Amino acid sequence: MIRAGAILLAGLALVACDEGTAHDTPYAPGPDRGGAAVDGLLVGHRLMDAGEYDLAIDAYSRAALEHGMTPEILAGIGSANLGLGRVVTAERLLRQALDKDEKAPEIWNNLGVALMEQGETAEAALVFRRAYALDNGESDSIRDNLRLALEKTEKPDYDAPEDQPYKLVRRGSSDYLIRKIP
Repeated sequence: MIRAGAILLAGLALVACDEGTAHDTPYAPGPDRGGAAVDGLLVGHRLMDAGEYDLAIDAYSRAALEHGMTPEILAGIGSANLGLGRVVTAERLLRQALDKDEKAPEIWNNLGVALMEQGETAEAALVFRRAYALDNGESDSIRDNLRLALEKTEKPDYDAPEDQPYKLVRRGSSDYLIRKIP
């Protein structure tokens, strides 16, 4: 019994000597005030991957404070709005992004998706062609979107409206799938 008490007392003495902050409180640690902040653009892309479009808009807005309204940030905010179903706002932002960088196939593709969502099939087909040409035909999602747009322009009289999947593309390695809501 005395031996167990001595071991317990020695253990408590060693714990008391610990200078780490992890044991000071039962709560999770707070933010590291001395650490470097993660780039808002990267955070926005990750939130888009997770389908958190509202949070992605906030992250892209914070990135705009640091980088300015670059084409990538405008396209990110536009794509997030498209994911939220705010098609008119998305179209406006994507066109602004294209005014600054008209050689980005991802932005052209996302504009085409916004136009398809609004029923502007003919213009969307032209936009998808431009995206496909700029991408040199390397993106399967852009090719699929172009095929769907051409299909719809060739057969405007669908017997029954079908939900056609459109793919939203952003700079980076991720593809997003946007479906029309009936």
